[in-house]
Amino acid sequence: MISSHSKLPGIGTNIFSVMSTLAEEHQAINLSQGFPDYACDPKLIELVSDAMKNGDNQYAPMAGLPVLRNLVADKVNHTHQAAYNPDLEVTITAGGTQAIFTALASCINPGDEVIIFEPAYDCYAPTIRMFGGLVKPYSMAFTEDKIDWDMVKKLFSANTKMIIINSPHNPTGCILQEDDIQALIKLTRDTDVLILSDEVYEHLVYDGKQHLSVAAYPELRERAFIIASFGKVLHTTGWKVGYCIAPDFLMKEFRKIHQFNVFSVNTPMQVAIANYLQDETVYSDVTAFFQQKRDYFRSLLAQTRFEMLPCEGSYFQCVTYKAISDEGDYALATRLIKEFGVAAIPLSAFYTRSTDCQVLRFCFAKKQETLENAVNRLIKL
Repeated sequence: MISSHSKLPGIGTNIFSVMSTLAEEHQAINLSQGFPDYACDPKLIELVSDAMKNGDNQYAPMAGLPVLRNLVADKVNHTHQAAYNPDLEVTITAGGTQAIFTALASCINPGDEVIIFEPAYDCYAPTIRMFGGLVKPYSMAFTEDKIDWDMVKKLFSANTKMIIINSPHNPTGCILQEDDIQALIKLTRDTDVLILSDEVYEHLVYDGKQHLSVAAYPELRERAFIIASFGKVLHTTGWKVGYCIAPDFLMKEFRKIHQFNVFSVNTPMQVAIANYLQDETVYSDVTAFFQQKRDYFRSLLAQTRFEMLPCEGSYFQCVTYKAISDEGDYALATRLIKEFGVAAIPLSAFYTRSTDCQVLRFCFAKKQETLENAVNRLIKL
């Protein structure tokens, strides 16, 4: 027998693949994995086709096409009054998850401690561990959307290397407020602690509230990798195109990893996105588009026995089922698929210790009829 030591013992296939596969097996309506079931703008498809026909089919520059990096830098400067050098501080990535992986790979060494806020997107903790880092989780309470920053401070040690924040937050849908940002500034001031700010849902913020990007705060910007995704804005999650912005000294390390990880991102998609985003209303219109979906889905869910939790951003709605069942969340999620034909994500998958809060996550980035059909089934629970 050949002996092999696992880099991630105890880690299996992620929950999104598990639930989507189960949904397909039982022909269930898939509200689990975060992807739209409707088409993107046909104009965007035409732009990709045009790029291919025009010969844009070879390697793009390692850091991304200059025209797209310039567009990103201009957008961030316009939106957050933050000047990033597109040549040195912007890198186009193969989606948000690759950007997160690369940022962690570039700076986490054995023994480094990384603070995360749970429930947390499921790639954070395994990636930290893969590079020998130690995960220091702070558990957020579902009864309130406030972070106790005094408790976060107690997680700090001489080995603290990074804090990962995520706003709008996947899976809870909460967003960071100004007092959170100020607490983070105070906590990291005069330290060498880095920040990874996962902002892939930055344009999906509702009810007139504002997304507070780390880019808008110089004291945070100087120590932060900021991750974003075109897939969420353009309804093209399968294209896997995003970007990372960071100060020059961090981006140098990021690109060292990036060049040996994916090297560069597919060229025709970059060309198409750069052309498509010349129209700035793409960003502004997507907020209203998803707010309408969130509002409609919540109005439908009101007919069920689920209790809805607040959703200030993202395209996920969390619900608690404590008044319905005392089952574990994974057990209920599985039963929903097999007996009722609707797939959701159990939130225990977002905790390092599989904490079960009896909460499920639904994705509402779906056609209206999809949401209606799903809730018609959920009413029977």
